[in-house]
Amino acid sequence: MDGEVEKTYRKGAATSEICDLLRTRILTLEMRPGMPLDETTLSQEFNVSRSPVREALNRLSAERLVVTSANRGSVVAPIDLELFPRFIEALDLQQRYATRLAARHRTDADVDRLRGLADAYNYGVKHLKPISILQANYEFHVAVGEAGRNPYVIRHYRDLLSEARRFLHIHIEYLIDVEDLVLLDDQHFDFVDAIEARDVELADQVAHAHSLQFQNRFLKAMRHMPDPNFRIEPVRKRGLR
Repeated sequence: MDGEVEKTYRKGAATSEICDLLRTRILTLEMRPGMPLDETTLSQEFNVSRSPVREALNRLSAERLVVTSANRGSVVAPIDLELFPRFIEALDLQQRYATRLAARHRTDADVDRLRGLADAYNYGVKHLKPISILQANYEFHVAVGEAGRNPYVIRHYRDLLSEARRFLHIHIEYLIDVEDLVLLDDQHFDFVDAIEARDVELADQVAHAHSLQFQNRFLKAMRHMPDPNFRIEPVRKRGLR
């Protein structure tokens, strides 16, 4: 169109930039769960060939934000709210074990990294940047997993954290709507303190409390946006032996 400025990309950067843009749309639910992601349509939107679009979708598939099948092509990964109790059970177990391992195996460099990521998270909260909050929270907990030095735990924990980001967005939007975003302040320094002290039991308690807090606030958010077809009961947690 006349007067329309075409988007240009730095050499070799198209895939990463398109991936970042699509990730933001998916995490903030601008692109709804189950929405088709047609390569041709996206390539026209971004004024690129289909190759960088396809690679961006592959990256998002690895993050469990996109699902690709031979029959349907690529779609935004569904969110099954009825499975949220099972999801939070799995997240809680992985989070507690990952944090226990971090307390046992962390290095001074790990602690410094975690403090920096906790500060980045608080910056997102202070400046009311939901996408920054989502990414900083994800990066912090991935770093906790990496401090534990177990590649299998890291892999499974990262998958759950990636899926958690859209649940967390619903939670954040609710807190913004009710003007209670202060509840998100300083969410991670208790993790860092327990990990730095190498206190494995305290690390477990902190991680468990964090899971319960996430669950309870998400349920409040869902009640804030009622759906008569949605019913969910709080999950009873049992301590790790």
